Amino acid sequence: MNDLIAVETRPSKVTQAEVITLPAGRPDKNPALVYLRGMTPKARRVQANALNAIARLVNPALDLYSLKWDLIEYQHAQAIRADLIELYSPASVNRMLSALRGVAKQAWLLGLIEADQYFRINEIGNVRGSTLPAGRALAGGELNALMQACINDLTPAGFRDAAIIAVMAVAGPRRNELVNLDINDYDPESGALKILHAKGNKQRIVYLDNGAAEALADWLTLRGSQPGALFVPITKAGKLTYKHLTDQAIYNMLIKRANQAGVSQFTPHDLRRTCITDLLEAKVDALIVAAIAGHASTDTTRKYDRRPEAAKQQAAKMLHISYTRRLE
Repeated sequence: MNDLIAVETRPSKVTQAEVITLPAGRPDKNPALVYLRGMTPKARRVQANALNAIARLVNPALDLYSLKWDLIEYQHAQAIRADLIELYSPASVNRMLSALRGVAKQAWLLGLIEADQYFRINEIGNVRGSTLPAGRALAGGELNALMQACINDLTPAGFRDAAIIAVMAVAGPRRNELVNLDINDYDPESGALKILHAKGNKQRIVYLDNGAAEALADWLTLRGSQPGALFVPITKAGKLTYKHLTDQAIYNMLIKRANQAGVSQFTPHDLRRTCITDLLEAKVDALIVAAIAGHASTDTTRKYDRRPEAAKQQAAKMLHISYTRRLE
């Protein structure tokens, strides 16, 4: 260490840890930027926020560009870990620590730190613990109500939205995967849908059948065979514009259809959770479900499974306390 590392004592945030205040230097020598460049745009945004949060813990005036990452040593990393635990959920802390370890690795590969410094930081352990699962799975009646709301809409948007909801509930694509689908990605003969713009560049094929295939067939009849996006924007006058929808357009559409159907609030990702839960409920092998969802591990797939909550509800019905309401 040198005199460019100032020791600052504060009542919170990295208490008793050295605060690193060197300027960031050349961008191509900033290990945080090198780390982020190897990611997809969405992952880059998430981990950039994580690194900015870490930088602010070290010094509120810093960010991922100005923090001198190569001067972070084991004791700093441990202090950062301790403060993260006080501020964030275990899953968020572990994601941030992963980012910190990733930056340390890039600093080592860039020749900015010695191997010993990197390996010590890499030994910083994850945090144990869990939080309640995010989101929810929609009940069958809710899905039916959403589809009926679309069916009742005889405009082109009604046909499009029915197909979108059907694909999301049966094939479980992520929202950005859905909006990037092209018409050539779907084979009506086999029902194969190629998801080429997938998270982690893990392309996959899913299949549509039954009502989902029928809904998409109706939409394609209306859409026509013009090349381009599978699902396209529609003007208020009912004119189709052959370009890709945005993520926000999907979100807004689902809010609109939920209000029409009288369905409680849900997110686009909840349709993905619904797909995975329904597949597991149908006793589809977990490895197949993981392949459909584009998960590298069945452990990730199980995190989407909402069946345990229903099972716990049923378990509660097995116990009885003798009590009758007295106030109505």
